[in-house]
Amino acid sequence: MAKVTKKLLDSVETCVDDMLEGLVAVNPGLRLLAGHRVVLREDWEDVRANKVAVVSGGGSGHEPGYHGFVGSGLLTAAVPGNIFASPPPEDVLAALKAVTGPAGVIVLVTNYTGDRLTFGIAVERARAEGLQVEMVCIGEDCAVSSKDKTAGRRGLAGTVFVQKIAGALSEEGKSLGEIVDAVKSAISSMGTMGVCLSPCSVPGSGPMFQVPHDTIELGLGVHGEAGVGRMKMDTAEKVVETVLNHMTNPDNTSRIEVNKGDSVALLVNNLGSTAYLELYIIARDTIKYLEARGVSVERTYVGPFVTSQEMAGMSLTLLRLDDTRRRCLDAPTTAHGWFPVCPSPSTGTLRTTRTRVQLSTDTQQAATITADATKVDKDTAQQIFHVVSAVCNSLMTAEEQLNDLDRACGDGDCGSTLAKGAKAILSALGSADTPGLPCQTPAVLLQEMATIVEKSMGGASGGLYSLFLTAGAQSVMTSVTPASWTAALKAGVASIIRYGGADPGDRTMLDPLHSAAEVLQALQGETADTMATLKEAVETAVNSAQRTASMAARAGRASYVSTDRLTRPDPGAQAVAIWMRAIYSTLEK
Repeated sequence: MAKVTKKLLDSVETCVDDMLEGLVAVNPGLRLLAGHRVVLREDWEDVRANKVAVVSGGGSGHEPGYHGFVGSGLLTAAVPGNIFASPPPEDVLAALKAVTGPAGVIVLVTNYTGDRLTFGIAVERARAEGLQVEMVCIGEDCAVSSKDKTAGRRGLAGTVFVQKIAGALSEEGKSLGEIVDAVKSAISSMGTMGVCLSPCSVPGSGPMFQVPHDTIELGLGVHGEAGVGRMKMDTAEKVVETVLNHMTNPDNTSRIEVNKGDSVALLVNNLGSTAYLELYIIARDTIKYLEARGVSVERTYVGPFVTSQEMAGMSLTLLRLDDTRRRCLDAPTTAHGWFPVCPSPSTGTLRTTRTRVQLSTDTQQAATITADATKVDKDTAQQIFHVVSAVCNSLMTAEEQLNDLDRACGDGDCGSTLAKGAKAILSALGSADTPGLPCQTPAVLLQEMATIVEKSMGGASGGLYSLFLTAGAQSVMTSVTPASWTAALKAGVASIIRYGGADPGDRTMLDPLHSAAEVLQALQGETADTMATLKEAVETAVNSAQRTASMAARAGRASYVSTDRLTRPDPGAQAVAIWMRAIYSTLEK
């Protein structure tokens, strides 16, 4: 027996009713119809008196569809059933009787047998009671390609486009006949196809089906119905290409006709648990595919519109645009499930391909800063080159040692992160004969190294070392002496304290840095022995790093770890000791 999928519910039996109560609790513009599972927009009486009502519905479990699209400019009422099950005819009839006035009502139903039957029964009963009702079945599934007599094309995420068009035309005061003609035309100009990476489940049950780990299901239905085939897991670009090729294949009887010069709206629908990271990549790849074939993608909508519980996957819907459809898609709505795009002040909701913004660089100012920075003689520049090289090599050698220390309090990548920065600096540093970094201008060198580690290391470590080097650069701008190097170290420490949120004594890299800076303070005087003072500072830093093994962590990831697990030195502090020792060893030669 399959394991029951974990879901946060109060009761499997009442989960739909509990969800609907929550829906109206957080949306002031929605109401529930007493005695029935019907969601109404709060001003439904105004609609009944003056406009064509728009009603839709179907099984729950597809949130935000259908009830998430109730609101002005979209649905007047939604009738949800149990999870993946059609609502009973009496609920549909109650909705129709509540919202239908002199202008009539259009009922939008997805093309599934159960929905057609239950809504059809209610529609016939409503007509028998004298209500003016028209029902339109939505079936835009491009995966179904059989020429045999079947249940027909299934209704998928494109349903939302149809609902939006009907709702907008109702707000405009269009007649029932005009709305019916418009939505039928839209359905014939639309296509959808989905892919699934992992299955869904109904509350109280396990997964409805299985998809092998390295496989994608193509063309499945929103209830987990089998698709038209499977393919091996591939890139988003390849999956998009496969889906769109099938949707537009001339041999596919359920294809959508999309030709060069056409304008379309694109809906990238999240089937449940697909991250926006994936969805926007899919949207980008779809736009690239279509535009390469001369199709203009004028409107794009991304998000969960019609889901299948926690299914991982997506569907693509294309709708050929005309002026009416553009106007209806752009029309305002209060329905919380509709995901509008961020409009442009110049083009509104029209999507266009634009180049990236290029910020002008003040090269003159950058040149002035470089020119003003103090330069050192060739021998000192060579010495700086070898110090930087030694620091980088020491961190690369200690990569696994630092990773091992980090496993006790972090994710075990401290050494690897620092090694990335070291490798990037070494790559930019080049050879001693022709350095790729400005070793003769220490202030500029530190600034460029700050940029390198920020980009190559990333995360908190990259940010902290970037701050450290950037702040230190100012102290060696006008002079390069032992005293100014000490000032640079102190400025770097102060910057880490200011922005990093830690203080000396918190069991971090600050402990050896602060200890060394205190000793090096002696270099502010003219009589101090530079190498002897540096040696003492390095020894102090090494001892300070070792002492972190017995300190309580009050900052960084280690502060979340139980104290009894922190029995070894902090990896960040140990790294400081390693590269400070490398500096001294190089200068001592």
